[in-house]
Amino acid sequence: MDNVTIPPEARLNVTIVGAGLGGLSAAISSALAGHSVRVIESAKELSEIGAGLQISPNGSRLLQYWGLPPSFWSTIAEPTELTVHSYSGEVLTHASGFDKDIRQKYQAPFIDVHRADLQRALYERAVELGVLFIFGWRVQNVDFQTPSVTSATGETLECDLVVAADGLWSSCRKAFLGDADEPPNPTGDLAYRIVLRVDEIEDEELRRWVRNPTVHFWIGPGSHVVYYSVRSGNMCNIVLLVPDDLPPDVARQAGSVDEMKRLFEGWDPILMRFLSYVNKVEKWKLLHLKEMKSWVSKESTVVFMGDSCHAMLPYLAQGANSSLEDGAVLGTLLGRLKTRDELPRVLRAYENQRKTRGEAIVRETFKQQDSFHMQNGPEQEARDELLRLGPGCSESSPYFPSRWTCPKVQPWLFGYDAISDAQNAVL
Repeated sequence: MDNVTIPPEARLNVTIVGAGLGGLSAAISSALAGHSVRVIESAKELSEIGAGLQISPNGSRLLQYWGLPPSFWSTIAEPTELTVHSYSGEVLTHASGFDKDIRQKYQAPFIDVHRADLQRALYERAVELGVLFIFGWRVQNVDFQTPSVTSATGETLECDLVVAADGLWSSCRKAFLGDADEPPNPTGDLAYRIVLRVDEIEDEELRRWVRNPTVHFWIGPGSHVVYYSVRSGNMCNIVLLVPDDLPPDVARQAGSVDEMKRLFEGWDPILMRFLSYVNKVEKWKLLHLKEMKSWVSKESTVVFMGDSCHAMLPYLAQGANSSLEDGAVLGTLLGRLKTRDELPRVLRAYENQRKTRGEAIVRETFKQQDSFHMQNGPEQEARDELLRLGPGCSESSPYFPSRWTCPKVQPWLFGYDAISDAQNAVL
């Protein structure tokens, strides 16, 4: 994509706080719209942190639109099948030809990637578009009048628009809400996040699993597990979702491998074989945010996106995807500016487009938590029977227990085109 030509009087100096996926997507989209973009990031450099991400078509079509390089696409894994198992291993529902079906339905792929690969590709594309990055710069305060951001060392950067993409523990949100800002709320679950390289695995059957990308879920009482391949089938990502037992004030802590394995005693033997290769693990408390009344400051100088305003459970893999959507909508709308006086209207259009969908996805993740974590009993048995019948059984009912293949939820999630939505918005 080439940069959009906008009138000189409409060109903004945009400062984006945070170089996560949301901030990078906003940087690319805003630069393509013709604005001058600067990203400030508290980390001293981009690093190989994180694990796997599932990018559904609503996200991957944006990566295609933004022109991410072939070097990124060579790292992806595109799952050919999606399977939901009971915790004992029984196949409850199975979608073969998942890759072809998704591409046919949504004209974009479902891909599994390593977060670091995607972050690096987005960063390099942003640099190519002329975005300036400042690392090791932590926001201490935000002036909503100027507007400007000030660091802990007292350095101040002025601009026309501040985009708050600084995540769950957002400094910008704290400045915006003041004493009304509440800490993130526990969801009742925590995650053990595991990445295994294929060369660490001696079991030949497990190596074939990794080499041939698929997605698997195991669902059980109070817990579930997600498995998929990344990095072209050279690595797998496993996330174990279990009841939260961390202290209230602890969000992340080293975990015990033995304790983790005990939680899954009696589960599918193939899952336990994967876990036998785990040498260390961390526990991550899963948190979410209370809905914010507004994502835009009354001065129309600061706008929020991503986890800073709609952090969610990872149970529909939409945290990253919805952040990409936010950035795409914001930048596309900024590309429709004719004068700076139109900025308040454009930011309200962004809020109208994104707030309803973002918060609806948050609510849907909790419904998936309920569906996947049922205790054994009549309700769980009814759920399993619906899964065995397949997605077609839910055509006339409220939902299919696996929203990944639900005929109502999947099109709503995967079929969304953020750029088209923004291009067609009424300003």
